[in-house]
Amino acid sequence: MRPPDPLPRTCIIGAGSSGIAAAKALSDAGVPYDHFEASDRVGGNWAFENPNGMSSAYDTLHINTSRERMAFADFPMPRSFPTFPHHSHVARYFEDYVDHFGLRDRITFETTVERCERTSDGLWDVTLHTGETRRYDALLVANGHHWDPRWPEPEPPGTFDGERIHAHDYVRAEQVKDRRVVVVGMGNSAMDIATVASYVGRSSTVAARTPAHVVPKWWFGRPLDQWATLPVMHVLPWQVAQAGMAALIRLARGPLSRYGLPQPDHGLLQSHPTISSDFLVRAGHGAIDLRPDVARFDGDRVVFADGTSVEADLVIYATGYDITFPFFDTDLISAPDNQIDLYRNVVHPEMPNTAFIGLAQPLGAIMPIAERQSKWIAAVLTGRAHLPDRDAMLAQTTANREAMARRYRRAARHTIQVDFDDYMFDLRLEMWRGRRRAKRAGHTLQIPARATVQVEA
Repeated sequence: MRPPDPLPRTCIIGAGSSGIAAAKALSDAGVPYDHFEASDRVGGNWAFENPNGMSSAYDTLHINTSRERMAFADFPMPRSFPTFPHHSHVARYFEDYVDHFGLRDRITFETTVERCERTSDGLWDVTLHTGETRRYDALLVANGHHWDPRWPEPEPPGTFDGERIHAHDYVRAEQVKDRRVVVVGMGNSAMDIATVASYVGRSSTVAARTPAHVVPKWWFGRPLDQWATLPVMHVLPWQVAQAGMAALIRLARGPLSRYGLPQPDHGLLQSHPTISSDFLVRAGHGAIDLRPDVARFDGDRVVFADGTSVEADLVIYATGYDITFPFFDTDLISAPDNQIDLYRNVVHPEMPNTAFIGLAQPLGAIMPIAERQSKWIAAVLTGRAHLPDRDAMLAQTTANREAMARRYRRAARHTIQVDFDDYMFDLRLEMWRGRRRAKRAGHTLQIPARATVQVEA
């Protein structure tokens, strides 16, 4: 059955990896859209030294998922790329993607979305930094969630004579060269920065606010994330998979105590693991000093929770990011303490013409997830798939939040956590269910469609 005409006019915010996946899906489905990007290039977080100031990439950054597992389904990464590509490879891949599928000319670059307001009839008025306002039937938000630095609240007391920055502002190794560096946090960025500082700095110390599972990128010659593709991993309960993965890690890596690291108080797969082979080597060499959380500052010294202290002239907070939407009124849409309840981590239950693409923290890469989310939403926008009713969507969001609370350690970084393969299967199943709903309803559109965009001066 042909989709209804006209189709919903749609606005896409952001041209990072998720935004360009959304553009590809809408283009394939024939959905009319406008696409806005604050920068002069695509790639978002992977555009090193992005002019929009939102990229958190640093000079030595390599992705922690393997080449095959992060690629879009219809555009494989070149075999010439390394197994774990450098940020420059990833950025080039996204540039090639938009050129290959003819998406570049449809992106309005260097254009910031300043405000998105809900109209009385449920449409969206989108105001650009130029002052122009456009009206849309649907809104796809792909502004990323690794750009608004999350600082400790409150910061440790005392006076520090040195410099304090967030990991978002760490760009090059020169920033830690010949300095006594304390990195606060045990996530992937923290491990990478501490490793660089162990080579070029005077000293490198990691303050572990919460001990984390640190795992190598390679297990027995196989990239870490490719173990999850083994057929047996898809039929086991997650607790059984957890025990099996933990046993494999013990064989491949040994106990964390051998590297001078504290043992986490939670099991593997109950928090987002830190993936770094280099950090384990440097920690095992004694080149990185491990301490508990920062208790206070005292001039040129950082004092830790166990009463010990070190001299320092640079503290780097690798304490994560806030999920924020600067173009929404916070009373309308916000994510307090990074909590936002969305149907299947995508659709706003109260505003079903509003979808968030790539707003997930996977144990794996976000790119294939954003691609599948986008194809599902494109099917909804063309009437080929239908959403369930509001109550069913709210029930699913509640169930998802409760499931996350049971499994994961309570932390702001786990509010949008998903397991890559399980979630990809859930999206496929949702597409199938949505198509069945649409067939029963005769492929009618759930979302209002206007033939043209209303433009206000």
